[in-house]
Amino acid sequence: MPGGRLTQQERQQVALGLADGLAYAEIARRLDRPTSTITREVMRNGGPTAYRADLAHRATERRAHRRRQAAPQGAEAPPQPHGRDAEAVREYEETFTTVIMQSGMSKMMSRVLACLCISDAGSLTASELVQRLQVSPASVSKAIAFLESQGLVRRERDERRRERYIVDDDIWYQSMMASARSTAQLVETTRQGVLVLGPGTPAAIRLENIARFLDFVSESIARAAEQARDILHAKPGSASGQAVRPASADEAGRTARTSGSEPSKGAGEG
Repeated sequence: MPGGRLTQQERQQVALGLADGLAYAEIARRLDRPTSTITREVMRNGGPTAYRADLAHRATERRAHRRRQAAPQGAEAPPQPHGRDAEAVREYEETFTTVIMQSGMSKMMSRVLACLCISDAGSLTASELVQRLQVSPASVSKAIAFLESQGLVRRERDERRRERYIVDDDIWYQSMMASARSTAQLVETTRQGVLVLGPGTPAAIRLENIARFLDFVSESIARAAEQARDILHAKPGSASGQAVRPASADEAGRTARTSGSEPSKGAGEG
């Protein structure tokens, strides 16, 4: 049934569909399920390359068991604003958390970041995070410390002098620029290896090609982030949310310098 949980047999069909290279939409059509259900099922259980039907089924049973233990007798999910479906929001939050984890972040940090991002205010107190995530204050504190060190959240005091943790619209821009700077540092280190290993040797040629590729990617990330920054503050359908024009070569150089890296050679230069 489209609205119920996937059965173990359906999960086996999902696994077979992934092995055959089928798209989520096609797997969903064959099972008479919404595509979002299949997407969520796969992403929360290892992704398309690591999905296993038996492991996914056991993981779902464990999550359901933990929710039953955590919820008081007769407790119901708190009402959602704007007429949202509470169960759909909870499942989406799990999916969002899983996707963040697949980028390399730990589970607790991912849960806290996802919770903040999907809150309407974009900010929550420590006690609100503890209540929403059903974790200890120490877990929240550790996660916030890490996220703050990465520039993904900031703190401020509200009118009641409570400390609130905030996700700014700009955190995604800052994250992209940090990624570009990190990649630029990798480029510099890789090119040092060319000199150590001897220009023209097989290993040095390999490192130089890696450096050229990453250099191009680093500048492209910085340039695209700078061009698209206004989109983070635009309302849907506004002029700032429209497609941005490509940058000129001079603009690309200025963006790279702003991001903390030097302008690179062209992708085709040695």
